[in-house]
Amino acid sequence: MIELFSRLIIVSRKKIFDKRMKADNDGIRFATPEVVAKYRAKRLKCKTIADISCGIGGQTIFFAKECEKVYAIEIDPKKIEYAERNCERYGLDNVEFICGDALSEDVIDQIPKLDVLFSDPARPPSEDERRLSSLQPGIPKVLEAYSKITNNFAFEAPPQLTPERIQFDCEKEYLSLDGQLNRLNLYFGDIKTCDRSAVALPAEARIDSEHKRSELSITNKIQAYACEPEPSVIKAELLPELANALIENNTTDVQLFEIDQKRSLFTSEEPLDHPLAKNSYEIKYVTEMDAKIINSLLKKDSVGTVILRAGIKPEKYWDIRKEVENGLTGNRTVHLFAKGGKAIICKPRISSNDRSQ
Repeated sequence: MIELFSRLIIVSRKKIFDKRMKADNDGIRFATPEVVAKYRAKRLKCKTIADISCGIGGQTIFFAKECEKVYAIEIDPKKIEYAERNCERYGLDNVEFICGDALSEDVIDQIPKLDVLFSDPARPPSEDERRLSSLQPGIPKVLEAYSKITNNFAFEAPPQLTPERIQFDCEKEYLSLDGQLNRLNLYFGDIKTCDRSAVALPAEARIDSEHKRSELSITNKIQAYACEPEPSVIKAELLPELANALIENNTTDVQLFEIDQKRSLFTSEEPLDHPLAKNSYEIKYVTEMDAKIINSLLKKDSVGTVILRAGIKPEKYWDIRKEVENGLTGNRTVHLFAKGGKAIICKPRISSNDRSQ
């Protein structure tokens, strides 16, 4: 159920973009979300860019809005036909479409000197473990084939990959969209700005490995307030950099409270706000992980909805949620984290970042 809900959210994010897009089902399924395409086009803005494996043109459209000339390359004739039609629908006339194998001499000979080459390689729909070696065309082959045309390369890669598994001299930029890990971009050449970076969309908040770090202080006790780092920050292994930014932004000491291997909260005795914190909380209760006790507390606090978070086994999610929400009629929503037999009940805060938007 949780996985299905997540997929529905992902589909809904794409619909605004897809209303103007023409494609078959696979083209829509793998199309780049508009907010991601816009961000990436701004990051790679230049005079001349090539888009390898352009698909139905979701990214090509926004390259064409930012760049003077775009070369869109796609081996599938049906997809490139859709890409041409989609660019026409957006009124774009600065894209040259090339149908063929991006690594073939016939295609490469049609490409002039480029400022940037972008590649979104094909990959298997699912794997037991995501691997760079599964990408087609492979990154080493693209680097070699186009080395005389440009020094600046950008690749999309599976965001499940951790930085240490990427054995290239490149910037690893993890993107989260609406609080969920969404994309991984690899930047080579002059467009590389650091080793690792994390971006939260749609706000475009960013932090990278060049930022000042603070030594992480780990605690087993949640304090009065907490905030939840964006998953892109966690995946990019930039929690020490975010800890320092939180201290500077909030002028208060922060500690890291680890829920499980994938999820952590920064916690403090003062409210915590930062653009790279996807949620900010006030801690309402820390109690036994007992549905009846939790339910009793929430009835006194006008709560109507409980969102169960990390620490809850997926197969028990709905049973526990049904128990803790039994008879609740209030209009407030709380988030419930579980760790070590304890329930941590958090009230979402409207952060200063939200108020300023």
